[in-house]
Amino acid sequence: MSVTDKVNQFIQQQRLPETYRETALSCFEPLAQRLVDQSRDQEQPLLVGIHGCQGSGKSTLTEFLLFLFEHHFDIAAVGMSIDDFYLTRLQRLELSTSVHPLLITRGVPGTHDTAFLADTLTALSHFNGPVSVPRFNKAQDDRYPSTHWTQVRSAPEIILLEGWCVGSGPQCPQDLVIPVNALEEFEDRDRVWRTYVNERLAVDYQPIFKRLDRLVMLKAPGFFAVQNWRMEQETKLRQKVEMEQGDLSGVMDAEQISRFIQHYQRITEHSLAELPTRASDVFSLNAQRQIKSATLGES
Repeated sequence: MSVTDKVNQFIQQQRLPETYRETALSCFEPLAQRLVDQSRDQEQPLLVGIHGCQGSGKSTLTEFLLFLFEHHFDIAAVGMSIDDFYLTRLQRLELSTSVHPLLITRGVPGTHDTAFLADTLTALSHFNGPVSVPRFNKAQDDRYPSTHWTQVRSAPEIILLEGWCVGSGPQCPQDLVIPVNALEEFEDRDRVWRTYVNERLAVDYQPIFKRLDRLVMLKAPGFFAVQNWRMEQETKLRQKVEMEQGDLSGVMDAEQISRFIQHYQRITEHSLAELPTRASDVFSLNAQRQIKSATLGES
């Protein structure tokens, strides 16, 4: 079966638009080849970060790469999202009481269990038996029970870590003074929340990001695109939960999404400005998530 046939198979499985074929073949298959080549040149598994703001397509890219690794390259690989390492709702509730009320909302640095993430990456990189990778239930806003976690039973050659803040760097303290939106202006007047988030990004996340062998960026045209993309995600989540006859209490409406994404605006805009110069591979998107330009690093 040709790589085109395999791409078609992936498109059918994921119910993607036919336009995804050209993107996959012209941009993402060459990326996969580079990752495979690079993985063969090192003893430890290749650790790849995939960065993109909410709704940019990083989860789909991760799934596509995993599909190609297995079905085209015959490479053992594992993918996971930084989202699955969110602190539990109870832990975030404790943070919201002890540090700042805004920390009840998942997503920003400081709301992930970074020690757990680091330990999981180490266990996968130095594989010595099955590794349990947690899963987070966004509809319930809490971690799934361990019985629902993913079990990795063989040593991976490539590890993909995707997330909206993967690879992001902290800002200088003076850059935190002026609020970037209404959330910061009215709910974080004393800058406690954004200072805590920035400090956690600097102290807890950078050691993990420095372990990345390669960083891939899906670069949005601007923060303005995030609300529409995030609304699409929530619509799909609602449809999935309805099909499973689950609890819709954690699924957001448009007004809730508008406020929710303000939690991410500062780091997203900072990353859009400075991360392209540090990323190994940059795919610049338009408002329709089509790739308008691509810069691929060497293997």
